[in-house]
Amino acid sequence: MSVTEGLLPDRYAGAERIGRGGMGEIYRATDTTLGRTVALKVLDDRYARDENVRARFTREALAAARLSGTGNIVTIYDVGEWQDRPFIVMEHIDGGSLEERLRRGAVPVAQALDWLEQTAHALDAAHRAGVVHRDVKPANLLIDRGGRIHVADFGIASAIGLDSLTQTGTVLGTASYLSPEQAKGERTTAATDVYSLAVVAFELLAGRRPFVAESVAAEAAMHVASAIPAISDVEPSLPRELDPVFERALAKEPGRRYGSAAEFVAALRAALERAAGPTRVVAPAPRPRRAAAAAPAPVPVGGRGTRPGWLVPVLGLLVLGLVGAGIAYAVTRDGSSAARPAPVRIRTTVKTVTSQAETVVSTVVTTAPPPPQSTETPTTSTTAAAPSVGGDPVDENNRAWALMQAGRYSDALPLLQDAQQQLDGQGSLAEAYTDYNLGYTLVQLGSCGDAIPYLERSKELQPGRKEVHDALKQAKTC
Repeated sequence: MSVTEGLLPDRYAGAERIGRGGMGEIYRATDTTLGRTVALKVLDDRYARDENVRARFTREALAAARLSGTGNIVTIYDVGEWQDRPFIVMEHIDGGSLEERLRRGAVPVAQALDWLEQTAHALDAAHRAGVVHRDVKPANLLIDRGGRIHVADFGIASAIGLDSLTQTGTVLGTASYLSPEQAKGERTTAATDVYSLAVVAFELLAGRRPFVAESVAAEAAMHVASAIPAISDVEPSLPRELDPVFERALAKEPGRRYGSAAEFVAALRAALERAAGPTRVVAPAPRPRRAAAAAPAPVPVGGRGTRPGWLVPVLGLLVLGLVGAGIAYAVTRDGSSAARPAPVRIRTTVKTVTSQAETVVSTVVTTAPPPPQSTETPTTSTTAAAPSVGGDPVDENNRAWALMQAGRYSDALPLLQDAQQQLDGQGSLAEAYTDYNLGYTLVQLGSCGDAIPYLERSKELQPGRKEVHDALKQAKTC
């Protein structure tokens, strides 16, 4: 929809309305002087005559301009007035908002945590500069084409050093993400933004907000008086270890909340890490069949019982988050010094007990150093019978992984094929891992052409995994 003639200076051409903010409309236009696309917020005409509102609008520009250049915060290019209407010129983020993304369905846990971490970085930077956003919500979290979050719309921000334009008892913010102190018209602090970020996190992980009511007033009242729901009750696939994290982040009293947004997100990660499951035993990896271009050992998918849906993306996130992770080598074969790849270990501080046939690992991905040479006589390894096909797909993938580690690719193949059919199209990391393991197995069985579609799908779902790229390259050349 084109804007009317003369609404903006001639410098900004081809303006089209793309949305609304709290006090005005937002347009996309081309800055003909600098040759770039920009977004402009223009104060509504009905507000432009109110000096208090004009001052608040100007305060938004000043608060946001103080943060320009900070990572994950929308940059302000210019501030001015045209035809007695103030406007702000800012960078144009063209990937839509988190609110729009949520309308399309569930967000993988790994992606949700990544976006929350980026948002926390921006909010903490604003707090260090003395700026409290006060309206943190998915609509104000913009996503660029690279998938990065940019916090926008400091329209009701409170900036230290600027005169306050709000009186006690004034409610500012969006009711669905409103902190108790905002709902009561009390003073806001950095803890206010932590609370709102926790509401956003609850919605990302559980698919709904912690408090939902039929009216704005009723929802605001729930933030003040209602008990905090356990996120594991709202979404049973999530672990109960998350419940105390949200209980603290959504505390009614600001002083009981986390000291920073980053501390809150770190607590989410730590809770998911603790919930990753007890220590388990996996078989050692086989020697690569090809010395020149052997693909890395397949990635296992962890699970706990028959409901591991939350765990798969968590382990995926932890694996993706490692820098320079390598493969540990164990010296345990017939007392010789021949090295073999050890399974990926999971827990930052790991205790390993290695024998000829198995390695005990725990559940946070990290690289373990080579274990010391054992002085005990190795026990004789045993070979488990091939498990039957059927059941939970993640469990099938885990069982297939154990067979792959033992070099029994023919036995692993039907399990992986069944698991892949069940997970196909979900877009989850469970699907990504199963596609990779299936493709890797097909390569080992000589069906390289059949492996390519599965490896390409795994690459699409987890583009940063080097082993997927290496396996796909091998499949295309073997």
